[in-house]
Amino acid sequence: MKAFIKKNPYILWLLYIPFYFICFVALEKRNDVSFHTIHCHLDDLIPFYEYFIVPYLLWFAYIIVAVSYFILFERKELNPLACYLAAGMTVFLLISWLYPNILYLRPELYPRDNIFTDLVKHLQSTDTPTNVLPSIHVYNTLCVTTALLLNERFNKSRLRRVLIIILSVLIIMSTVFLKQHSVIDVVSAFLMATVFFILIYVIPSRRKKKVN
Repeated sequence: MKAFIKKNPYILWLLYIPFYFICFVALEKRNDVSFHTIHCHLDDLIPFYEYFIVPYLLWFAYIIVAVSYFILFERKELNPLACYLAAGMTVFLLISWLYPNILYLRPELYPRDNIFTDLVKHLQSTDTPTNVLPSIHVYNTLCVTTALLLNERFNKSRLRRVLIIILSVLIIMSTVFLKQHSVIDVVSAFLMATVFFILIYVIPSRRKKKVN
């Protein structure tokens, strides 16, 4: 087992996934806390559009495919990406524990009745409006998009760059147009991604250049 882990150290990062979900489920089941409402004026100006359920759900495939790409083909760049993801997700768990939060943005009556609305209803019936700050949907999107754009092999194709940027923008937009997140959640995710990008990518890169 030790030899296998030494040869495939990324296995240790995969162990973070069950840890995260165990903690998240425990947070979701708390009902003996006072929740803080997340809301700003911009939230009221953004309409509900059920069609954004498509990029919202594509997020799951995007994250899995992107991380798999680094595991299979770019293991040298997997470590900073894994650190990037785990750092923000851990901070999210701490914020949710210390500052329980909730949204009251979801529509009571959906404006249209179609298959997309049905998908949104199913999503929101299983996903509670609690523990939303910062948005992990947005944060993880920024993490993998950044890692892909910094990857030399992936970066060679302009078409690939354009496609993932468009997909990333649509995913981020979907969080507010589906009323899954407040603009505050999105902004805080960008801020957290910026801080950890500097700590994990910028500073080590500058140190490496100085050494060289």
